[in-house]
Amino acid sequence: MELSYDLVVIGAGTAGIPCAAEAALGGATVLLVEKDHQIGGTMHVSGGHMAAAGTRRQAERGIADSPEAHLADIHRISGGTARDDLVRINVEHAAETVDWLDDRGFRFAAETPRIVYGHEPYETARTYYGTDEAMSILEVFRGLLDEAVATGRLELWKNSPVIGLTTDDDNRVTRVTVIHGGQDVEVRARQVVLATGGFAAEPELFLELEGAPLVSAAHPTSTGDGILLAQELGAAVAGMGSFLPSFGGLPHPTSPGRATWSDRQILTATERPPVEIYVDRSGRRWVAEDEPSIDLKERALTRIEDMTFWTVFDDAMLESTRSTRPLVVGWTPEDLRAQANLRLGVHSADTLEELAQTAGIDPAGLASTVTRYNEAVAAGVDSDFGRTHLPMPLLQGPFYAIRNHAISLVTFAGLDIDSDFRVRRTDGTSIPNLYAIGEVIGAAATCGQSFCSGMLITPAITFGRLLGRRLAAAKE
Repeated sequence: MELSYDLVVIGAGTAGIPCAAEAALGGATVLLVEKDHQIGGTMHVSGGHMAAAGTRRQAERGIADSPEAHLADIHRISGGTARDDLVRINVEHAAETVDWLDDRGFRFAAETPRIVYGHEPYETARTYYGTDEAMSILEVFRGLLDEAVATGRLELWKNSPVIGLTTDDDNRVTRVTVIHGGQDVEVRARQVVLATGGFAAEPELFLELEGAPLVSAAHPTSTGDGILLAQELGAAVAGMGSFLPSFGGLPHPTSPGRATWSDRQILTATERPPVEIYVDRSGRRWVAEDEPSIDLKERALTRIEDMTFWTVFDDAMLESTRSTRPLVVGWTPEDLRAQANLRLGVHSADTLEELAQTAGIDPAGLASTVTRYNEAVAAGVDSDFGRTHLPMPLLQGPFYAIRNHAISLVTFAGLDIDSDFRVRRTDGTSIPNLYAIGEVIGAAATCGQSFCSGMLITPAITFGRLLGRRLAAAKE
């Protein structure tokens, strides 16, 4: 007997789960396939930030906001580089998405909505996340999936990677080949949705599409499967050349080419006024450490060698952070001292020359930079980069250096889609029966060449729900 469904959704993550569930609850027969042993995808590593204007939660807190104001903020932050049609769809439905999660018992962090300063901030408090970050979203999604499965119209396959899409004589996608139960299984589908995430865990594809070396903090399943499947059918990739890294993460203690996000340094000046200096491999400073625009600092980071830098400070500077936020998330000064010369990328030495040699920084360059920086502190003027927060000189050992990389949590390039989420070929025509939502369409689609708070997860959920309902309604 041939397996046949109204809809096959590939990827049980942020976009795929609501798409599959809404379609099944709307009357369609649905197969949701996931290559991992668990559902959730990047929700297992994400902070779960969502953004919406005009929600009940904003109204309860007296926050006046509108989709038009949200759209204007995105346009300002992205410099007009995001897809206006897709952004408009999202902002017009985002409040419905957040209120829907609220109705389903989503556990909001008490301080939300708030303005988040980890990237360029909105002008209005409209960012939300859960008490358990993105896992709070997955908690809601598990209940949603249970409801959809209970209808008898949704089947979930885990440990089931998709290895091929097949088209008919009219170039319509009609079959999906899945490795399931140890064998290749051909599944007939009236419609197929790619919701497979990005490719920030696949170095070769990352270099090809983003044009940059990969240091990843992404979920290991983010290997670009959906992009590769669709490219075999002539699909176009959009958003190339939009790469922007997140600003610094510690090297992973055991895995080369990876970085850790959970114990990252706090490098946003609005969150922690910096006492340290940033130097590149040559030992030179390359940006004003107290620059309030994280966007400008991220762009400056792309222009230095290997997109690698070190924060350099002495013990007095480290001790001063007791009265502010810590240098590294969750680390006291005692923790940092204990990790020095044990944790990869965390170095300490009694002299600057020894520190530079241990860390891999040019000793002469570092010595010259520290001398010039101390002169700037004494004068109260940084004539090199215009830094204004100059609290103390870098004078007395022990000295410390923490290595940071430009890291990738998400990918900006992705499948080109139209405003109905249909995958487009390189000639601009749509591939019949094939859709894409979530990070597989690339962050550039909804963020442009920037990071806009909540503009990855919210569109993933929103587009998933809209598409699932639409495909269920069109199945007859």
